[in-house]
Amino acid sequence: MPPRRPAPRVALLIETTRTYSREILSGIRRYISARGPWSTFLELRALDSSPPKWLRTWKGDGILTRTFTRQMARVVEETGLPAVELRSTHLAGNRPFVGMDNAQIGRMVAEHFHTCGYRHFATYGLATEKFFVERMRNFTETAAGLGSFCTSLEARSDQVEDWEQSQKRLADWVAGLPKPIGIFAANDQLGVHLLEACQRAGVGVPEELGVVGAENEEALCSFATPALSSVRFDGDAVGFAAAELLDSLIQGAPPPSAPLLIAPKGIVIRRSSDELVIHDALVARAVRVIRENALNGIDVTVLCQQLRASRSTLDRRMKAALQRTPKEEIARVRFREVERLLRETDLTVEAIAELTGFVHPHYLHAAFKELHGMTPGAFRIRHLPDSSPVSEPRRP
Repeated sequence: MPPRRPAPRVALLIETTRTYSREILSGIRRYISARGPWSTFLELRALDSSPPKWLRTWKGDGILTRTFTRQMARVVEETGLPAVELRSTHLAGNRPFVGMDNAQIGRMVAEHFHTCGYRHFATYGLATEKFFVERMRNFTETAAGLGSFCTSLEARSDQVEDWEQSQKRLADWVAGLPKPIGIFAANDQLGVHLLEACQRAGVGVPEELGVVGAENEEALCSFATPALSSVRFDGDAVGFAAAELLDSLIQGAPPPSAPLLIAPKGIVIRRSSDELVIHDALVARAVRVIRENALNGIDVTVLCQQLRASRSTLDRRMKAALQRTPKEEIARVRFREVERLLRETDLTVEAIAELTGFVHPHYLHAAFKELHGMTPGAFRIRHLPDSSPVSEPRRP
């Protein structure tokens, strides 16, 4: 039986502040469990944390790094150790790279918008990193292949120095775009800024403008109004592949001749892009009024008064555009909020009924059971955090 090799000593220079990077660490952990053991160094880090002081003279075996600064790149290179880059190709030097396939990311978002019925496209991007540029370029090229012109606005930075001035610039841009339009934001931070600008500009999301971000940073996406759709990266697969590659380099294998690119896991569809495009202006206005007022108890009579449209006209045009009557659309919006509150809060059914425009809790209880085939309490138990789905399903 051959002697067991000593456990490799590996430094993990990976930030712990993002969903994607924590998934990468999970993938590395999975590799170590299957093929290890390793002796690893890991600390709580931000993306721009300085390299550990001891790294310059460390006599370890390998490094997995997400490099943010030239200082970090230089220190990693000067160790002379086998290393794999997990973030920046332009800071990687001669290190092999493992990361997401930006061509697939851009194409996936463009095809999503096209399927939803958008024919105008735009990007809100950054030129600070090659991967941002690649995402935007591939989105634009896919849009062109689908017969649609794509306009763009470049953010000056994702670290905003003057919030009000930045948002005014963005709101003015949004207001002047052709509608309806689908916009791909280079990352979730920019996607959240874009949704805030839409509120300021009075632009309805997603009736007039759909937004999709990238990375699926849960805290940002769920905190946005409305919740932000986003491309979900496969950090676990990236981490496993990077650990496997580093292990082979430590054992003397040659580095690969090309980057190892991992496909995204798909788009987590949330409310910022969860509807088909509405081309009927009256119906688009009706849907927006319903979204803004359904939880306040608006009914079809009041809706028609606000729109200055007859009930028969509104019924006919909404059924043609949405396959739903105004009454059904009001109920759909209310029940979607009921479902969210059941999943995400511990409010009583009575409190939820009051917050969602139902006059009597017992009516909410009966109507919910008729719709879902279960009580609100049973729905809440089924959707506890450990059993809830990763993404929100597309609504019919």
